[in-house]
Amino acid sequence: MNPQTILLYDGTFDGFLTCVFTVYDQNISDVVIQHYHLDHNQLFSVIEDVITQKHLAHRVWKGFKEKTTKNEQNDFFKAFLSEIKGVENTLLSYMRSIFNRKSIKTIDFSNKDILKISQVARMVAREKHRMEAFVRFQLTKDEIYVATVAPDFNVLPLIIKHFRDRYADQKWLIFDTSRNYGIFYNLKTVEMIRFEDKKGLDPKCISKNHNLQESNFQELWNVYYKNVNISSRNNKKLHEQHLPKRYWKYLTEKNGM
Repeated sequence: MNPQTILLYDGTFDGFLTCVFTVYDQNISDVVIQHYHLDHNQLFSVIEDVITQKHLAHRVWKGFKEKTTKNEQNDFFKAFLSEIKGVENTLLSYMRSIFNRKSIKTIDFSNKDILKISQVARMVAREKHRMEAFVRFQLTKDEIYVATVAPDFNVLPLIIKHFRDRYADQKWLIFDTSRNYGIFYNLKTVEMIRFEDKKGLDPKCISKNHNLQESNFQELWNVYYKNVNISSRNNKKLHEQHLPKRYWKYLTEKNGM
């Protein structure tokens, strides 16, 4: 009986695809792929660190794209970004079934992996749309629009196009405080960035570093919000249904609530 192999990777999509290449290259049958930050003290297991190699990852993704539709590829990537524990192994199982199928048109919707990935992808898509709707920028003295978020899933890669197209003439930074990285647009390209010290991204610090115009705008916006709000027509339950409380911290009009 061969021992189970645990492949540890860096959490990136390219890292995961490199693990998939390793599985096929070494013909590993009993395998678990997981982030190296997670506990992996299973007995009777062979543990292998997989170094991300983009050229191998691209080979795997190219082969996957040849066997799948654009919607399948999008759902696959969204499911990966969910970071749900064990999702890598569901994706690996799905990939194996994809590579074995003869036609791109023969999708087995009874396959539990396909169903799971579809469900998770929808959850991630909903979070993506909420981030696009609820992100609020604050203009700093450095003339950079800054927003901090803490989404349930790792959706920053999915919202790049929306904000790049919508705010093409402004420098902006959206920082994920849960994952300690952000996306920064410099008027030309969008870059993934990390900060060793993220104290400056604390909401209180951002407020202290406001551009004067930003402070005036926020004050004006709060006055407007209070005046258009009709107290007699308040429906708290419906309001929270469309705007869950966990998103209030992003909204200027909800400051102090």
